[in-house]
Amino acid sequence: MMTQRAIAAALMAVLLTGCDRDAVQEIGGPAPGSYIKFFNFGVNAPQVNFYANDAKVTAIQSTTGTESTLGVAYGAVGGGGFYSALDPGQYTLTGRISATADKDLAIATVNTTLEDGKRYSYYMSGFYSTTTKTVDAFVVADEFPQEIDHSVALVRFVNAISNANPMTLYAKSTATSAETSIGTSVAYKSGGTFAVVQPGVYDLSTRLAGQTTNAIARTAVSFSGGRVYTISARGDMTVTSTTATTRPFLDNTTNR
Repeated sequence: MMTQRAIAAALMAVLLTGCDRDAVQEIGGPAPGSYIKFFNFGVNAPQVNFYANDAKVTAIQSTTGTESTLGVAYGAVGGGGFYSALDPGQYTLTGRISATADKDLAIATVNTTLEDGKRYSYYMSGFYSTTTKTVDAFVVADEFPQEIDHSVALVRFVNAISNANPMTLYAKSTATSAETSIGTSVAYKSGGTFAVVQPGVYDLSTRLAGQTTNAIARTAVSFSGGRVYTISARGDMTVTSTTATTRPFLDNTTNR
């Protein structure tokens, strides 16, 4: 009997040791230090899940107990528009088909290094080829200050349209009609710097160098103080319909 009691006491001591405060913190580990958003802006591209190396980063919730065949559709942002946290390091970032046909086939690939404490955006862009089953992709750094100034908004422009010439983003206040450029001309697969904009409602447009007519326009976009925004151009510049899914369009996504 004494031997059984001694064994039981020893086991209880081990269990209590494994449940103390230090043990819980050790299991949690440090939080990842890099952050990234994923955009499916590849014209005619299928729905995809986004991967960092072989780890799935975005997915559509399934209620059936099996993996959903749905993914991030064209014009959408993975993870509900939030940043995904990853450990800093080198990655092969891919968009992989979520449907049953060609399941998990990588159609867009970018090799890049994610640095500690920095934020990034990954874009599928250009036109999807049904022959090669590939589409363009690129990554831009989201370099905005972490200190929050609630008196202004920060806005930048990203060009994800492969058949568009370099464009400059303009914002025209609906209250004063004053218009200002947001940074300078931005080429395909590039992003401009974040510019200070006064909070308010704006009509947005992009223009080619030396042009006074709008290449793309979007009205009544609100910018709030203390927030950070990315305006991304997506679509096909040859589409003239004002309702087609693939028409040139200015997407507004909040970075903070």
